[in-house]
Amino acid sequence: MTTDCENAENLDPYSSPKTFFGAELRRLREAAGLTQLQLGERVFCSRDYISRFESASRRPQPEVSRLLDEVLGSGEHLQRLCRLARRSKHPDYFADAADLEKHAATISEYAPMLIPGLLQTEAYARGLTRATLPYAARDEVQAHVTARMERGGRLDDPGAPELWAILHEAALRVPVDGPEVMREQLDRLVTMGRDHSRVIVQVVPYSAGPHPLMYGTTLLMTFDDAPPVAYTEGAHTGQLIDEPALVAKFDRSYDHVRAAALTPRASLALIESVAKDYSSP
Repeated sequence: MTTDCENAENLDPYSSPKTFFGAELRRLREAAGLTQLQLGERVFCSRDYISRFESASRRPQPEVSRLLDEVLGSGEHLQRLCRLARRSKHPDYFADAADLEKHAATISEYAPMLIPGLLQTEAYARGLTRATLPYAARDEVQAHVTARMERGGRLDDPGAPELWAILHEAALRVPVDGPEVMREQLDRLVTMGRDHSRVIVQVVPYSAGPHPLMYGTTLLMTFDDAPPVAYTEGAHTGQLIDEPALVAKFDRSYDHVRAAALTPRASLALIESVAKDYSSP
């Protein structure tokens, strides 16, 4: 297994703004005679956090970059690089989670009202984006749709993460852009859940009643070489959570939702039944 330190040593600093930030942080830290642990203590974060910045496995954070500049005496150098490294195709509140998603070994998502983004069709994603951003220009809508399709496309890549997607029955029955779009979307859910070797789909039926994650979208990610994280999302806002005790609580709550859901086989049967309803005249 390759460590973050080895990744940092082999980093091409010119391959992206994020790798350049990592290389510059390492250069400045070593010039100051500090270990990753010592630097982390001075900017109130862990050695592992510094290591992930240097290896470009985590996007730099504005406040941490400000503290790094203060400790390392680098003016606003790292803060300027941070602004470049944080440019993303995704909304700012989701960008960190989207970046981590690329490196995840497993992804477990609960979606209470919408089809999970990784499993959305282009038509469904476009209808959803138009509804949530009603005043956005056509190019902006298309940019969001393209970014979402690129995320979903990675499920077919070698080494793609295992995806466990649980959605509430409500997500099947909220019509987005009409019956044809919904039928296509539900057919994709069935196809992915039945035929994709790394995807499991479950549905929490109305009859299951309340459960611990009913208030919003929750995403859990594990990694081969980093601690797990959780991400929660509401309208126009999201929060990435890496505090171990809180991540563990989300993990236990996800287990409760999984227990309340229909089996994968029964879930696909329900999705097929609802898809037929969208086919009815």
